[in-house]
Amino acid sequence: MTNQSCQEQFVLLGFSDRPQLEQTLFVFVLIFYLVTLVGNTVIILVSRLDPCLHTPMYFFLTNLSFLDLCFTTSSVPQLLFNLGGPDKTVSYTGCAIQLFMFLGLGGTECVLLSLMAYDRFAAVCKPLYYSIIMHPRLCWKLVSVTWGVGLLNSLAMSLVTMRLPRCGNCEVKHFLCEMPALIKIACVDTVAVESTVFILSVMIVLVSLALTLVSYSCIAMAVLHMKSATGRRKAFNTCGSHLTVVSLFYGNIIYMYMQPGNNSSRDPGKFLTLFYNLVTPMLNPVIYTLRNKDVKGALRRLVSRK
Repeated sequence: MTNQSCQEQFVLLGFSDRPQLEQTLFVFVLIFYLVTLVGNTVIILVSRLDPCLHTPMYFFLTNLSFLDLCFTTSSVPQLLFNLGGPDKTVSYTGCAIQLFMFLGLGGTECVLLSLMAYDRFAAVCKPLYYSIIMHPRLCWKLVSVTWGVGLLNSLAMSLVTMRLPRCGNCEVKHFLCEMPALIKIACVDTVAVESTVFILSVMIVLVSLALTLVSYSCIAMAVLHMKSATGRRKAFNTCGSHLTVVSLFYGNIIYMYMQPGNNSSRDPGKFLTLFYNLVTPMLNPVIYTLRNKDVKGALRRLVSRK
């Protein structure tokens, strides 16, 4: 293969060395993807159709569900295509778009989760001023900034990654065009690129995580000072779902992107990518539905209305 061929297509090796595993994964990935589509679509529809859920918390939750739909759709159809047949190729343009979408939506979700933590902080610690602090216009501005930060960060990372020379090595040892796997096949010293990626990752991931932890530290202190057991229970119910989602998302992201690029193409790295790309978006609607009385009540009202 010549260097020109890498400007036309890449080969996503994925799990091609184990055909039987590919067949099993195809079934599981298809089921999880369909459940993800249905679950997040239900959350969006319920949040929009039920007037009781027209609050900042569910506005952010709707954005999270939409993000999860786009996040999984950016890579899972290509994964199903590769698992279902012998053709493992993806065009250069398709790979670049997938990388941009994957990084952009992932970065946007990092910032959005920190916004949701701040929303819970305002609701628990400043309940009398909550409607003033989190007014609709501010919510729209915050979400717009979140999308802008995520997509701009992705643009910088994608350009740096895709412009690396690969000297004809177009075989990506992964099932999608993920940044660490693409950096690994470069035929030049990638220390500068990995340093740039690390700095950008710290700016997005760790800063967002730090803001989230600060918000929940303040919430924990406020809850401990509550005299009402009902108030404490309500606070834990409203924050427990979000904390579970934050733990699942950030745990995988930090492990994948706070390490050198040559570790991501191994089997544990592939399965972790599969987990936060498919399992976490599927679990988000389940977590919010099972732990949230408002969502369950809205579902019951919509069903009874039908």
